[in-house]
Amino acid sequence: NHPDEDSTTAATGKMVAAGSKTAKVAKGPRWYPAEDEPSKKKAVVVKQNEVNTGNRKKKGYCTDNQIKISNTQFYHPQPTKIRASITPGTVLILLAGRFRGKRVVCLKALESGLLLVSGPYKVNGVPIRRVNQAYVIATSTKIDVSKVDVSSITDAYFARDKSSEEEEFFAGDEPKKAVVSDQRKKDQEKVDAALIKSIDSVPLMKNYLKSKFSLGNNDKPHEMVF
Repeated sequence: NHPDEDSTTAATGKMVAAGSKTAKVAKGPRWYPAEDEPSKKKAVVVKQNEVNTGNRKKKGYCTDNQIKISNTQFYHPQPTKIRASITPGTVLILLAGRFRGKRVVCLKALESGLLLVSGPYKVNGVPIRRVNQAYVIATSTKIDVSKVDVSSITDAYFARDKSSEEEEFFAGDEPKKAVVSDQRKKDQEKVDAALIKSIDSVPLMKNYLKSKFSLGNNDKPHEMVF
């Protein structure tokens, strides 16, 4: 075939003979844009007052009456749930901290979810302190603490003065030893006096609180009954 015939055939998009086979040539566009870059269409913004409020509802649009605020958008803190095995008077085993392995008496649960416990101090050296219930083992042993008054002891009772701690940190001085206030000493003596009366009424209870909990190589904690 003549080369001119091939070019005209390709322009018209007709079937072109290639040996014994035929192939269709793609057509080019009939119209070309007048601008090199197409102009972007502006988005039409419809105000709330201009929306047609007839019977026909527009998808994706909510009127003032249809807007609802879900309660899941707000966080409502719930009080910490104390384990059923932990009640005032329950003997606990501490699993962490400087007194780990010691047995203490649970006095009450504070608003923060922490447990208020005491050794008492005269028996095993554990003062009035707060512990997390995740780091204690509740035993089946209980002591009567109905006569122990700890109503004045709250989370604010253990608050520390942050200003003095920051001044010591920036001054570069060595940390000072914690000084126990006279009020805390009086409260400790008051709690110990009431606790020891209940402890003395149960035989061998004082020796039980003095003893330290530990595990040997052949002990199986999951099979123990506390």
